[in-house]
Amino acid sequence: MRFTRVTLFFIAFIITLGFYHLASGFLKEVEPQTFQATEEMMVDTANLLAELVERDLEGGKLDNEHLHEAFDAAHQREIRSQIFEHLKREVGLHAYITDANGIVVFDSDDGRREGEDYRNKLDVSRTFDGRYGARSTRDDPKNAASSVMYVAAAIGDPAKPSGVLSVFKPQMDVMPLVKDRRRIILTACALIGSGIIFLIGAVFLWLFRPIGQITDYARAIERGERPKKPKIGIGREVNTLAHALDSMRDALENRRYVERYVQTLTHELKSPLAAIRGAAELLDEEMPAEDRRKFLANIRAETARSERLITRLLELSAIESRPSLDGNETDLRPIVARAIDQAGPLAELAGVSLGRPDEENPLTVRGDEFILRAAATNLLENAIDFSPSGSAVEVRLAEENGCAVLEIRDHGPGIPDYARERIFERFYSLRHPSSGRKGTGLGLTLVREAAELHGGSISLDPADGGGTVARLSLPLA
Repeated sequence: MRFTRVTLFFIAFIITLGFYHLASGFLKEVEPQTFQATEEMMVDTANLLAELVERDLEGGKLDNEHLHEAFDAAHQREIRSQIFEHLKREVGLHAYITDANGIVVFDSDDGRREGEDYRNKLDVSRTFDGRYGARSTRDDPKNAASSVMYVAAAIGDPAKPSGVLSVFKPQMDVMPLVKDRRRIILTACALIGSGIIFLIGAVFLWLFRPIGQITDYARAIERGERPKKPKIGIGREVNTLAHALDSMRDALENRRYVERYVQTLTHELKSPLAAIRGAAELLDEEMPAEDRRKFLANIRAETARSERLITRLLELSAIESRPSLDGNETDLRPIVARAIDQAGPLAELAGVSLGRPDEENPLTVRGDEFILRAAATNLLENAIDFSPSGSAVEVRLAEENGCAVLEIRDHGPGIPDYARERIFERFYSLRHPSSGRKGTGLGLTLVREAAELHGGSISLDPADGGGTVARLSLPLA
């Protein structure tokens, strides 16, 4: 999935970069646009107030006291104006008036500017020159947040005004609106960008996750496991690929089965056939009766070994050729009982008593009766082969943690430490303590394959007091 992650990273990076530039552009415009809108409102207000005071100023009867009362009353009003996300609570607009000489004759801000010469202020001087008068000045030169916006309007004839009325407003009054708009822009960009990235990520996962599942499926097959074909949704292309891979798996496994078992059978039959051939050639010669019986016994033993090898190979191939299990629910107890009956003659020849589990409630599992019986039979025969004469092989069936458990214990020499890691390998076997001969090395391999096919497990552990305990665990239906 590395390609998916790298691609998603680059897409997310490009989208984030694009939205960053987009948001930066919008954010840069928020403050000047807000100030422009405020200034436009202040132009209207200045001209309206200029008209209201024009006659009083020209007649020399400007009623400062009345103006102060009006502004003071306005500033003392309790306002709750919800302007989008911003709650405005008080009037933030002030005004001052200059006469024809630029001297301030009225100031709504507690009269602080009254009597001062404002002829050189940009808002006043430009208005006297017949131009648009406006300025932005800091109350504290070192503090950018102390900027105040001034907008002027001529009183009387704009060509030869009798005075100037300027309205002014601290920029901090409109900064909450700027912050709200910035927050809205950032939130919108973040939500839209995240939504796009999420959508692209979902599409990529929808496309590439099945590919990852198919890859894991192929690697599991390569390791010799029996994975189920993954469920990869409704994508036509990936489903076609999965079906093709599954068909290829069946074709390759069928070919490998033929090659492997022909090679295995050829290799494993060389030794018993050579022994049989050698013994048969020697029987043509004159020899004592005791030697003749010895060679005949050797022929019978090697013939039985060849027969067991072929039987085990056929059973193992029947299990390994099945990629999955489509068994029915079946009771494990009668299957184990038939396996005990089948192993009975071998136990009698070895002088080993074969126990039977106590009859209890059924242990229902989902599986193939033939495969389960073959697994149980191989465990029993393996226990008999390594049990000394006169000993007993104990068999127990029980339900534990939602599983049916078959335990078979022998009282033999146990498994050497050097063989524990390899005991389930194909064709790896130990010499039988009684005869000194090796087995086929396929019985425990067959049991392991059967356990895995049924979703269970198999283990061989040392038993208390000597011997080995084989434990086959299968999930209950």
